[in-house]
Amino acid sequence: MIETAQRMRSFHTSVFTDLHALKQEYEQKSGKSALDFSLGSPNIAPESSIMDVLSKAVLVPKNYRYAINPLPSMIKAIQDWYQKRYDVFLESDEIALLQGSQEALINIPLIFCDPLDGVLVPDPYYPTYIDAPKLAGATILYMPLRKENEYLIDFDQISENDRKNAKIMIVCYPNNPTGAIAPDSFYTRLIQFAKENDILVLYDNAYSELVFEGKPGKSFLSFPGAKEVGVELNSFSKTYGMAGARLGVLVGNKDVIHQYKILKSNMDYGVFLPIQYAGIQALKHGGASIVKTREEYERRRDLLIQRFANSGWTIPKSAATMFLWAPIPARYENSLEFSKQLLKQCGIIVTPGLSFGKEGERYVRIALVVNEEQIEEASKRIQEARSSLF
Repeated sequence: MIETAQRMRSFHTSVFTDLHALKQEYEQKSGKSALDFSLGSPNIAPESSIMDVLSKAVLVPKNYRYAINPLPSMIKAIQDWYQKRYDVFLESDEIALLQGSQEALINIPLIFCDPLDGVLVPDPYYPTYIDAPKLAGATILYMPLRKENEYLIDFDQISENDRKNAKIMIVCYPNNPTGAIAPDSFYTRLIQFAKENDILVLYDNAYSELVFEGKPGKSFLSFPGAKEVGVELNSFSKTYGMAGARLGVLVGNKDVIHQYKILKSNMDYGVFLPIQYAGIQALKHGGASIVKTREEYERRRDLLIQRFANSGWTIPKSAATMFLWAPIPARYENSLEFSKQLLKQCGIIVTPGLSFGKEGERYVRIALVVNEEQIEEASKRIQEARSSLF
């Protein structure tokens, strides 16, 4: 075997790959179907007009050429959507088109971090937030998100040494995995903090359209000074159900966007044109589907919380996203132990909070990617195992 590079020694198969293997093992041994609440892969398809545009575009021979530059109509649709949705004006050189927002999460540290430079990462975190700095050889500087602080970053607790060493700060609200949202005062403080410490803000806004109770999602860029210190990621995956048709945007600081485009020009040949046409359709005419998607996740959230409470598991309401951040019973040592028991006794798969960092030890993440019938079945199974589970 050829020895792998040193950087690979900190990488393992993803938690979702491991959970899938456990799911297969359970189903083979029990002969029953597992109920999978782990991977946040939307089971709500794009509205029909988006799929129609995509299906027609894939039959056009010329659409199979390289898409080195985004379609001008794609860039215009992004500009119009950001203006209408967030009241944010974007110049064309403030926009980079992505093959899903995860692309930029991986690449930004490669562009801006030399080995041992610091990246401030929230804990709990989306796993890519730490994988990307590892790949770049950067140092991960954790920012604990805790219930007593409403899962907001506590800027006062970031040490002087971390402030000095950090080049990038990753921020995500609505937050995955906690489901928390941030008040306007948080964004003002974030921008001030970044300016004072010369830190680039990488703002992950993938869930801005999945905010509940009638509250509008926000853009980091809508706050004064944001473009001076950062960029924002937005995604078509959760908003329009286009998770497999990889499409996202990186917008904001034009110097960062310029450097990103330089790297991207050496790595790929752009987003498949039919997917761009589908994205244009989504931005122009997909507004009604966003409302329906948000309402569906809110219904699932409320049903699951009610049914699971009746079965003995009390879970707080999330303010946003397609996830619930659920505390585990006190009798379990950690979230991994509880997750294994939940699968063994009930055939229910959730993601252990430890997969999202140290602060997730007493939690599991539940993805609302199943229908109401499956939620009812899950609550029934928990009720049947209640005495031994809790």
